[in-house]
Amino acid sequence: MQKLKADIKNRQFKNCYLFYGEEDYLKRLYRDSLKAAVLNGGDDMNCTRFQGKETDVVQIKDLADTLPFFSDYRLIIVENSGLFKSANDLADYLPNMPDSTILLFVESEIDKRNRLYKYVNKCGYAVEMKPMNDREIKLWTVGILKQAGKQMRENTAEYFLGLIDNDMYHVKNELDKLIGFVGDRDEITKEDVDEIACVQVNGQIFQMMDAVASGDQKRAMKLYRDLLELRESAMSILYLLSRHFNILLQINDLGSGVPKGEIARKVGIPPFSVGRYQSQSRHFSTAKLKEMLEQCVETEYLFKRGRIEDQIGVELLLVQFTKQ
Repeated sequence: MQKLKADIKNRQFKNCYLFYGEEDYLKRLYRDSLKAAVLNGGDDMNCTRFQGKETDVVQIKDLADTLPFFSDYRLIIVENSGLFKSANDLADYLPNMPDSTILLFVESEIDKRNRLYKYVNKCGYAVEMKPMNDREIKLWTVGILKQAGKQMRENTAEYFLGLIDNDMYHVKNELDKLIGFVGDRDEITKEDVDEIACVQVNGQIFQMMDAVASGDQKRAMKLYRDLLELRESAMSILYLLSRHFNILLQINDLGSGVPKGEIARKVGIPPFSVGRYQSQSRHFSTAKLKEMLEQCVETEYLFKRGRIEDQIGVELLLVQFTKQ
């Protein structure tokens, strides 16, 4: 991670990077930071993104051989491709890739026995983005509050973090809402935390998924609008939906007979919520969950490219989900 930070700061890049692991917030943060450093203020003309398991290796290689246009570098971002769990010839191509091309892989799952992983790990940087432990997430929370000129008593911080999953994106989103909510006040209190209703948000995501499972479009849309009224941004709701699908997928993959404590540890959810996730996962096939997750990723991509307005994008997703 320190080498990666130095690359970004000094604009001294390797030809290939791999960001993988469970912490989506860090993967997105460093993906966007590396992109900004490589493009160095330029537009997206020299940046191309591939997403999903249908990614064409031939297209990646053809584009990688193309020199950048009025820029030092061409950046290719490949996300959730599955290339680090399948056989492909990219490891043979990368030693001959032009120095002006930088290839960034962002993956949820990898196999360290994979030839492509071994090459990137040896000749580039393979960086695992791990979830923070309780102490780290508390220190990170204090740091965010300090930057905003706010503070929380330790027992309030513990109460706040106990209400939500120790997921950096979720914690950051809730902190931003709290900071905005208290205005000019320096201290964020337990009453402020209760007012923002973190628990209510998680509960409504569950209810929204129940509505999707039953094809109840009217209820799904009502819950979506309720979340917007709770100061949840459309982008945050999309993230929560994606995360929820990912949890359901992992639970389906683990199958039956696994103790709830072990499921909670492997998936990264509170033990008391395992039964509810298991019950909901039975309404979706693995193939359908993967399809809906890919639709979420595609919608995020359209957001980032400015091709669709965020609230409308999530509305269209919910319409698609409740038709399926």
